[in-house]
Amino acid sequence: MTASDPSYDLQKAIRARLIASEELAALVDPDAIIDANGRPERRPCVQIGEGQTIFRRWDSTTHATLHVWFQEPGLVRCKQAVGAIVEALRVDAQVSGVLALDNFTCHDLMVTQTRFMRDPHGSYSHGVVTVAGIMKAN
Repeated sequence: MTASDPSYDLQKAIRARLIASEELAALVDPDAIIDANGRPERRPCVQIGEGQTIFRRWDSTTHATLHVWFQEPGLVRCKQAVGAIVEALRVDAQVSGVLALDNFTCHDLMVTQTRFMRDPHGSYSHGVVTVAGIMKAN
């Protein structure tokens, strides 16, 4: 990842904010907030998954997808964890200032969508969280 693509800086910022969340830590061990592929061996966990950057002349919008996994028959704990993620990732530069990252500044960060899926076999719950950040190079 080069310094010209903000997705890695955003990924690091997302992980830092998630492991700092006491509400999320009560549900998911911070060591289980990882960058990984596939269905995880360890649950509960939050996987920092896919990313996308849409470039404009002066800034960009960078998207990240988080996958939340629990071994549970329903969706209760998964929805609680997603609620904690939504709160942890809310950044409004007008209220709390910008996020200064290694190569970029994040001027706005928010969850844009959440989805919840049931395992057809009834063993797992899976939440998907889509995040968007407005990024500008330092």
